[in-house]
Amino acid sequence: MDIPLPWERLLWSARPLRLAPRLRGERYFLTDFRLIRASGAELDELVLHDIGDVVRMETRLDRVVGTSTLVVHARRAGAAPIVLSGIRRGAPVAALLELLSGDPRGPSDVEAIRAALAWDPPAPANPYREAVGAVAAMLVTIAAIAIGLRGAAPPVAYAADDAIEPGGVKKSRPDIIAFMELEVMPWARAALAPIKGGADHVTCATCHAEHAEDREWRMPSVAALPLPDVLDRGWEIYNTDLDAQIRNAIYGYSAGSDNQAKAAYMREVVMPGMARVLHRPAYDFTRPYDYNRARRALGCYHCHRVK
Repeated sequence: MDIPLPWERLLWSARPLRLAPRLRGERYFLTDFRLIRASGAELDELVLHDIGDVVRMETRLDRVVGTSTLVVHARRAGAAPIVLSGIRRGAPVAALLELLSGDPRGPSDVEAIRAALAWDPPAPANPYREAVGAVAAMLVTIAAIAIGLRGAAPPVAYAADDAIEPGGVKKSRPDIIAFMELEVMPWARAALAPIKGGADHVTCATCHAEHAEDREWRMPSVAALPLPDVLDRGWEIYNTDLDAQIRNAIYGYSAGSDNQAKAAYMREVVMPGMARVLHRPAYDFTRPYDYNRARRALGCYHCHRVK
């Protein structure tokens, strides 16, 4: 079989690390047109615009070896799902599938997509698709904090190798500029290209907004996060002093249906990738606010305004 076909471009391919599907000769391919599961002479495929829900599952063994299984459902009723068993980089692949399936124009920068998938940030401790109960408990905790249970917060720990403030001491402006040009921009062009229409559309203003120099490059600068209905239920009305990290935890998993694919890509690829560039942990939505604050975890609110 020809994969990809002459008019297709291959974005990603993998073999399962689990023994049973590997012995069956299974291989997985993602092109700019379809998702394919090949097993011997058998071929299951879904065109990108026919992909519906993408569910990621992890066993305890998967957490140890860094794998997961994706179950990719079709939009049409009655169609059998495609199962990608025991693959590495499951979270970014799932996020990319959702992003591509929701874009009727298709991917515009294949090399950027490949580069984004090749990026290897540490996986979150508890992937959000499996942590519904944990997230619910976390939101209850946030509610208690927001209403008034704000005890003494633990001190913030500054890592010795932090890219901007090692040991809590901010680097000089020339050093920071050099780091941004040599380390951040090459990564950003690869990671953000799939949602910005190509690497050429990713500039300093993508994260810092226009006239950033007038504001001394202060963050956050990007347009406000999509606001969930908790805004209308009084969170902002009666709790105007909510800390930015509390807002981040509340809003981080809330987005309109038309933004869910991009939000998933940002959570699973961009946010942990940027955290790794800065030598910081990514925000863990299943852990309390103080836990993330004390570790200077990088979250959505570091780039996006919340009000």
